[in-house]
Amino acid sequence: MASAITTLAADAPTLSAANTGFMLICSALVMLMTPGLAFFYGGMVRVKSSLNMLMMSFISLGIVTILWVLYGFSLAFGTDSGSLIGWNSDYVGLSGIGITELWDGYTIPVYVFAVFQLMFAVITPALISGALADRVKFSAWVLFTALWVTVVYFPVAHWVWGAGGWLFELGVIDFAGGTAVHINAGAAALGVILVIGKRVGFKKDPMRPHSLPLVMLGAGLLWFGWFGFNAGSWLGNDDGVGAVMFVNTQVATAAAMLAWLGYEKLRHGSFTTLGAASGAVAGLVAITPSGGAVSPLGAIAVGAIAGLLCAMAVGLKYKFGYDDSLDVVGVHLVGGVVGSLLVGLFATGGVQSDVAGLFYGGGLEQLGKQAIGVFSVLAYSLVASAILAFLLDKTIGMRVPEDDEVSGIDQVEHAETAYDFSGAGGGSSSRSTAPAPAAASKKVDA
Repeated sequence: MASAITTLAADAPTLSAANTGFMLICSALVMLMTPGLAFFYGGMVRVKSSLNMLMMSFISLGIVTILWVLYGFSLAFGTDSGSLIGWNSDYVGLSGIGITELWDGYTIPVYVFAVFQLMFAVITPALISGALADRVKFSAWVLFTALWVTVVYFPVAHWVWGAGGWLFELGVIDFAGGTAVHINAGAAALGVILVIGKRVGFKKDPMRPHSLPLVMLGAGLLWFGWFGFNAGSWLGNDDGVGAVMFVNTQVATAAAMLAWLGYEKLRHGSFTTLGAASGAVAGLVAITPSGGAVSPLGAIAVGAIAGLLCAMAVGLKYKFGYDDSLDVVGVHLVGGVVGSLLVGLFATGGVQSDVAGLFYGGGLEQLGKQAIGVFSVLAYSLVASAILAFLLDKTIGMRVPEDDEVSGIDQVEHAETAYDFSGAGGGSSSRSTAPAPAAASKKVDA
């Protein structure tokens, strides 16, 4: 008996400084994704609502952080109850956790796991905001965010990743958030926009991005931070799986960007910067659930398929008449569905687990499990989000008045504008205020 106890003690995980440091860096990278998303979305809207778009992402860093500490971590990763939700009183306020207490089965502290997962919780409601550009009261958005993470995100995270969660126990593969993050956010976006309606001038007025350089900057920050998002989700760096995920993240993103641009050239005749940025994000979304199950060649297929299908999907809003301002449904919902289902086709059985997809001799079983995960999260998030939006709209009101939307939501909601041109007229010398000579005036008028 003594020798058995000694063997068990020797096999028990011990704190790894390397893995702990790695995961803290990954957590910081994921945190950077939310400001990156703010720039990505902020550049895509018209100038009169760019600050509001930035704030709708940034505020998530405040709201979700506090709620996660108070009860979110406990609901998502506490002891399972009925396969639907978790709870652990030691996690409330993160008050009952020892500083060297390890996350079960891993070599990192519970605190590190908690802060890594916090960053996922932060960015998910921020993703939704892109569908609602130009027309939502900031106070209503703040309240929606708090309610949504409580009612939707925390339970779904438990289903997918929590020990005892019903999708986790079913065997649904979601390496880093195809269901819990992207399908969840995309379905929520669709649910909310069906309730609050279209922007003034939708399909009539031009609503072009005001700053494509900001869009490209945001996409670059997202791509950079996504390495922490994906590779870090293995919670360590001991067996090479995280390294495969890192490679697959790069490969799929590149393939998706090229596929989107190819479709764009054939369909519209141009290679656009917005298409490059959107294609890259589509690839990042699709490889998130699948990258730990596929080979690099499989990652090329996942990225290319996602880039093509997402590029096609963004135009559906004009056909069906739903105003998804910044293509959250077309990129995150569609990309998440594609990436999650393709696990059932391209999983090799030789990376994160021995589960093989259809193309590697595994039959249709895993594809069926993936479909259950995809459509259960989609349906729950869509319905619950629509109900929350409906209740808020009927009580405090979700939308700004039409006149405020037309004049600009930045000035109305934040008393600021993104760019101040008041000092752009020149220097302060007397020459700058003197009237122009008559000849010069005529030349200018001409």
